Amino acid sequence: MAGKSRITDTDPPQGPSDGETRPLFFGSEIYRHSSYGAHHPLRVPRVSTVMDLSRALGWLPPGQYRNSPRAKPAALTIWHTPDYLSALQEAEARQEVSPETRDRHGIGTVSNPVYGEMFRRPATAAGASLLAGELLAGGGVIYHPGGGTHHALPDRANGFCYLNDPVLAMLSLRRAGAQRIAYVDIDAHHCDGVEHGFAGDPDTLLISVHEDRRWPFTGALSDDGGGNCFNLPVPRGLNDSDMALIRDSLILPALHAFRPDAIVLQCGADAVEEDPLSRLTLSNNAHWAVVSAIMDLNAPRLLVLGGGGYNPWSVGRLWTGVWATLNGLEIPDRLPPEAEAVLRALRWDKARRGKNPPDHWFTTLRDAPRDGPIQSQLRHDLGRLTARLSRW
Repeated sequence: MAGKSRITDTDPPQGPSDGETRPLFFGSEIYRHSSYGAHHPLRVPRVSTVMDLSRALGWLPPGQYRNSPRAKPAALTIWHTPDYLSALQEAEARQEVSPETRDRHGIGTVSNPVYGEMFRRPATAAGASLLAGELLAGGGVIYHPGGGTHHALPDRANGFCYLNDPVLAMLSLRRAGAQRIAYVDIDAHHCDGVEHGFAGDPDTLLISVHEDRRWPFTGALSDDGGGNCFNLPVPRGLNDSDMALIRDSLILPALHAFRPDAIVLQCGADAVEEDPLSRLTLSNNAHWAVVSAIMDLNAPRLLVLGGGGYNPWSVGRLWTGVWATLNGLEIPDRLPPEAEAVLRALRWDKARRGKNPPDHWFTTLRDAPRDGPIQSQLRHDLGRLTARLSRW
């Protein structure tokens, strides 16, 4: 991929000064000062909480932090249409859309509202994902919690997502030399936009674990995307034991069989028990165990993205734990006062659970494990997918 004149509005970040051995963290202050609106699920602080918690714990030294650059519109046309990008920029500038633009591009809806940074914020996430692909050309690990907007379509905003940064990251990785790319998505919602972009591509493996009968109502068990998609819609009440079985019987065997040059993991935090937009019951330990297991595969390139997550405490704690896992850091049983202060400063005023948060949301990162019996429907569906994998 070409240099800064085509991709971003800022100078591209350089690799860490101590070599390509430590993970990089992409963040930005735009997430601290930007909101989808007072009543939208994405009104809550997420990436800024992870940045603040990681710094309070001493886990984010300057050498590992990179400010996310903003992608230029021309760079985004590798997947998004020029007309859509123009409409998105015009909507930000005018702070309104016409009925025709709303109908054509999905901008200005309840899910994808007009707000102050509606182009600049997703373009910042997209810029980080594009540059992550470049920086991973020589291998390494990058964490980009502001990414993971997996619903956006080439010509349309969709499901809180205006630009599809996972797709852009995968295209950037391919341009930078990664031929075989595996995309693993453990968000509670199916990655319809990513599947739209890569279904049928024999050099891409797509694995999505998402809640059954949950918006966008895609990703059926029988949907193989032309052979390269493994969709697992999971039942309500999915617990840590269920997720461990999925990890060990589907995700890891599929990655072993595919032997990717690069892995992109979308680590949406909305499958945990406290999230208001799913009915799954994972603890954050389940996510960290997936991250750890994928790291153990020693793929040449690993990019970990954020995604969904609408409880500010559960998102901040989970995604900070992902950063700890990527760095091999020990998660303390009790947070130090500086980190506890970050969590006590959060507000979730319009949510029932936010009015009386339990004390462990302030004092710890790690949830209590939420193990349980394996659900029979899950065993059945995994059996169908693993049988398909054995013939793959």
